[in-house]
Amino acid sequence: MTKKLIVLDTETTGLEVDQGHRIVEVGAVALADRKRTDLHFHSYLNPQRSIDEEAEKVHGLSMERLSSEPEFSEIAESFLEFVEGSILVIHNAAFDLGFLNAELKRVSSKYPALEEICDVEDTLLMARNKFPGQRNSLDALANRFEITGYDRSFHGALLDANILADVYIHLTGGQSKFEFMTSNTNSNFESDSGNLSIDLNKFPIPKIKVSKEDMMANDQRIKAINSKRDSS
Repeated sequence: MTKKLIVLDTETTGLEVDQGHRIVEVGAVALADRKRTDLHFHSYLNPQRSIDEEAEKVHGLSMERLSSEPEFSEIAESFLEFVEGSILVIHNAAFDLGFLNAELKRVSSKYPALEEICDVEDTLLMARNKFPGQRNSLDALANRFEITGYDRSFHGALLDANILADVYIHLTGGQSKFEFMTSNTNSNFESDSGNLSIDLNKFPIPKIKVSKEDMMANDQRIKAINSKRDSS
């Protein structure tokens, strides 16, 4: 039986899970036949702690906005039921998994780590292999694949999960538009060059004669250079 693909993203109070930062939003969308479906999981969360200023600038979620939202413990069971047995597609998977596993352990020590019940595909690693040396953030990939139609005023977990779903389809569906154009260019060049007929007699290679004196002068010059290099 083929495992279902679930594209997942989170937003957090800060970048360091080891410093007690928490999840403020989790979003996930299921794929079927290489298309996004209406099947999704989404929840804002009360993190029960302050939100870093820089993090709030990214996702736009304040404690005032989240104060009436459920705590992670209230959605843990439904979240696990949604993702269990799936292939999780995550951009920079270590970050999101670290936060989600910390939240699950905070609720119950009996909860498994997500890697124990799901397979994981990291689109950041996929993108780095496909586009080495280039920027491979989610925004950069969305621009590269010309993915439009989303409001990017703020990052959001469900929003980014939908964008990542589109990115994943491009990453796993063959060459990007740029690569396709490059491939066609090379192919056309090779096919055209096969039809070229060049008369090399029209482009004679000139013969250059070097006198014995020139050869001796050249030898002396090389010896002088080597002598100077060895003494330095």
